[in-house]
Amino acid sequence: MSERMRRVNEAVRGVVADGVRDLKDPRIGMVTVTGVRVTPDLREATVFISVLGNARAREATLAGLASAHGVLQARINRELSLRRTPTLEFAYDDAVERGVRMTKLIEELAADLPQEPGSADGDRDADE
Repeated sequence: MSERMRRVNEAVRGVVADGVRDLKDPRIGMVTVTGVRVTPDLREATVFISVLGNARAREATLAGLASAHGVLQARINRELSLRRTPTLEFAYDDAVERGVRMTKLIEELAADLPQEPGSADGDRDADE
């Protein structure tokens, strides 16, 4: 990915993230815009979001964002000087969910490992 496209993606992400906070749709819950991927011709942009809540909250939020895409596109047009204003599409980013699941798995595996002698926190001072 070129440096220019990286800058465009980040600029669009910033504008959309600010715009989402201003939306009044009750379907839209706690949303984090995790990333944006704009096509090189600037016609389309996929906005990746993370939603706090269950699958129902996620679906309601995606529906609310899809219905507000015109408002967000107008904001992009107003705030950024791009050749074109990309059409927004929203997609759920499960990276946070996968990260939490991986952390839990690692913690479970670590709890099952036998403790090595001298690995307690209090023994660290003796080495220094």
